Amino acid sequence: MELFSEWLWKQEYWLPPGITWEDMAQIQGSACPLPRDLLVTLPLAVGFIALRHAFERVAAVPLSRLLGVRDKLRLRVPPAPSLEAFYIRHSRQPTLSEVCNLAKHSGLTQKQVQIWFRHRRNQDRPSNTKKFCEASWRFVFYLVSFTAGLASLIDVSDSYTAVVHRHFVISDLFKVHYWYYLTELGFYWSLLLCVSVDVKRKDFKEQIIHHFATIVLLGFSYCANYVRVGTLVMLVHDSSDFLLESAKMFNYAGWKKTCDVLFIVFAVVFLVTRLVIFPSKIISTTLILSMEVFEPFVGYYFFNALLLVLQALHVFWAWLILRMAYKFLFLGKVCYSSWDENMAAVWKPTGLKLEAKLLPIVLHPGTKH
Repeated sequence: MELFSEWLWKQEYWLPPGITWEDMAQIQGSACPLPRDLLVTLPLAVGFIALRHAFERVAAVPLSRLLGVRDKLRLRVPPAPSLEAFYIRHSRQPTLSEVCNLAKHSGLTQKQVQIWFRHRRNQDRPSNTKKFCEASWRFVFYLVSFTAGLASLIDVSDSYTAVVHRHFVISDLFKVHYWYYLTELGFYWSLLLCVSVDVKRKDFKEQIIHHFATIVLLGFSYCANYVRVGTLVMLVHDSSDFLLESAKMFNYAGWKKTCDVLFIVFAVVFLVTRLVIFPSKIISTTLILSMEVFEPFVGYYFFNALLLVLQALHVFWAWLILRMAYKFLFLGKVCYSSWDENMAAVWKPTGLKLEAKLLPIVLHPGTKH
């Protein structure tokens, strides 16, 4: 274990050539970045989860009712033990051969089995209230985080250029940046821990990659005291995230015009910050300009690789945003399915009512109605 720890914290991996952990310990700031500080983020994550639960019950649910959020009526399927067992243990969307096999064992027709699974999936879809509560929680955090991050940079006496250019040079760790870092890390840990109960969207895998890359990036940059550039990375991300969550909130409430306006503002801010400022001001500095200060080392490649992963995700999401903007500007409508697959679900009222009446009959023909 001692050998592993010695290998893991080898200064050649984390620090530029000529800088040692002893040099880091001599920082005369209000706080010194230490790897053990990251342990604080785990209880912070638990605290965020508890705070989120209280926030949703006390504030988000009443706010959703005030704004007029309405939940769709979900048809509950009749009991079918064999189909339910397959749904839970194997797949929510059986193949044609599996449908045939299930039909033989349940005594139903293939059409009846398909209808049962369709309504069973709809039954598990999250309600608008649940999605509103999730969006409102993220909105509050991102807004507070962005405001605090902006205030933390204004409070620092260095100019913007100095903050970016000196990110690898030994410098003081301000107390406000210490808490900004740990709070953001704790929040992203809470998102990762709650991923199994949160609304699952089409970009689920990309979100997991984003959360994981962000946690590793923040953790590594904190230990190596790349805090100044890390603060800018978080600020760039938070600047558009709260706008997206506010657009989602009004979409669930049915305020379409307000939602569309917020989406346009979000799209502009996202494209400017993620496709212009992030690569031109941050990545260019960490990847190119930093070579004026030190020689490349392991941490340099690792840190920039994570930043490039984030940039690749930015390009992916920018393509989705531009596609939605095209539909809004040229087709007169906007589809939010790329961010939430349930947002754009289009129901045919007549067909839904008819299926709601026929489902118990086709599954149990002998039942009287």
